[in-house]
Amino acid sequence: MIGEKLLLPILLMSVLRLLTLQTSYGQQFAEESCTVQILVPGLKGEPGEKGLKGAPGRPGRLGPAGEIGHNGIKGQKGIMGRYGKVGPSGWKGVKGDMGDAGPQGPNGDPGVPCECTPMRKMIGEMDILVAQLSSELKFIKNALPSPAAVAGIKETDSKVYLLVKEEKRYSDAEVYCQARGGHLAMPKDEGANAAIAGYITDAGLNRVYIGIHDTHQEGVFTYVDLSAMTTFSKWRKGEPNNAYDDEDCVEMVASGEWTDVACNPTMYFVCEFDKDSV
Repeated sequence: MIGEKLLLPILLMSVLRLLTLQTSYGQQFAEESCTVQILVPGLKGEPGEKGLKGAPGRPGRLGPAGEIGHNGIKGQKGIMGRYGKVGPSGWKGVKGDMGDAGPQGPNGDPGVPCECTPMRKMIGEMDILVAQLSSELKFIKNALPSPAAVAGIKETDSKVYLLVKEEKRYSDAEVYCQARGGHLAMPKDEGANAAIAGYITDAGLNRVYIGIHDTHQEGVFTYVDLSAMTTFSKWRKGEPNNAYDDEDCVEMVASGEWTDVACNPTMYFVCEFDKDSV
């Protein structure tokens, strides 16, 4: 329809131009025959094929954020699932302390006579050894919160020595030993001194605090039980020297010699207990 509307004005303008030309040159054109052809629009053609898809347009602007939705209603608790597989066994626990001895059982039948004197002697010695080891174990458990801090024990005829691998200042070490019924080790003869020195060496240590000091009077050394040092000493050459006017306590080195040292540094130490009280 739009094409037909455009063609009509064009046809009218062509007719007017022809009439104007005929008027101006009437004689020339009167003698000639002319034919005017009028173009009439044809019928509407068939629709063409669909064209190819065009390129995508530019993205539009980002729209506003939507409202936050409401929380849904919590669903009901589901049914309990099946029990899982049994897990692996746990670690074996620490062995507990030995219980008290049970009541004595009835006497057994008489044995066959034999020469059992050597065997009885051996069994007696083993009973004594077991009793001694049990006593030592009980002593270690009571003396220390952690048996790992004990490097075994040493004994003489009258003393038991316990090397404690917990670093403490001198005064704290003495308090520790006293709380367990003893004192810092007080070697009062060559035998006791050698036993403590061997103890230090066997434990792989270089030095420990022992129970000797001059905190009450400078230069007058006494044992921690306040007994005087009158018969035995093992000072290293040049000791005691009270270096820096601050050495009032005593350590023993692995060789068994003594040196005076300051009391504030922390160090391993050896406790001493009377054998009768253990």
